[in-house]
Amino acid sequence: MIKRFQAWLKQRETNHKPLHVSKDNVPEHVAIIMDGNGRWAKRRGLPRVAGHHTGMKAVKNVTIAANELGIKVLTMYAFSTENWKRPKDEVEFLMKLPQEFLAIELDELIKENVQVQMMGHREQLPEHTRKPLEEAIERTKHNTGLILNFALNYGGQRELVEGVREIAADVLAGRVQVEQIDEKMISANLLTNHLPNPDLLIRTSGEMRLSNFMLWQLAYSEFWFTDVLWPDFTGEHLKEAVAEYQSRHRRYGGLQ
Repeated sequence: MIKRFQAWLKQRETNHKPLHVSKDNVPEHVAIIMDGNGRWAKRRGLPRVAGHHTGMKAVKNVTIAANELGIKVLTMYAFSTENWKRPKDEVEFLMKLPQEFLAIELDELIKENVQVQMMGHREQLPEHTRKPLEEAIERTKHNTGLILNFALNYGGQRELVEGVREIAADVLAGRVQVEQIDEKMISANLLTNHLPNPDLLIRTSGEMRLSNFMLWQLAYSEFWFTDVLWPDFTGEHLKEAVAEYQSRHRRYGGLQ
């Protein structure tokens, strides 16, 4: 019995060893599909919007942790082009969150040298959502630390369609020959043309799908899935994902 207890203690200590994250192989760009807010609220007998509100706090904590780890770009999937199909009151609440988040956290983000960016289709966003984001983008544009990139009213398929249309217009105008179209040209016509492709994709809540997120850019990203619901996701979970990333060997279709 004593030996079994000692073995259990040893295993418990092993499971709680501090994560070792090397500074030499930190993913430059991490993208996160923040999933599970509604389920988090339901399990607590709360309305779905309570999960979204708590999830907003996780955004700040993970952003600070990513900055400390040396990650250069953190893209958060905040609202998809398909999310407009949700109940009207939930959509209205989600559209208020950027304003609330930035009113509370922007000064600290500036202090942490974080640069706020956004990718998505701004023209459909209500003014009370768009203006605080544009103000945050303007106030942080000279910051040189982590880029916090919100994917808001974003859809990967729509992004590709619009990028292809731009290339097609160039072909029709004679500015581009069909033979010149390649991967670089397509990438240059996407919303992420100024950013590196994600090295690591994280999705919370146990779901294992892309949900129309960065379909082109994630071609060779490492995926990391967790059952943790987004409001419970912490900087330690981010470290766990990065540590797992560092244990993998990226071959890009070739051999080492």
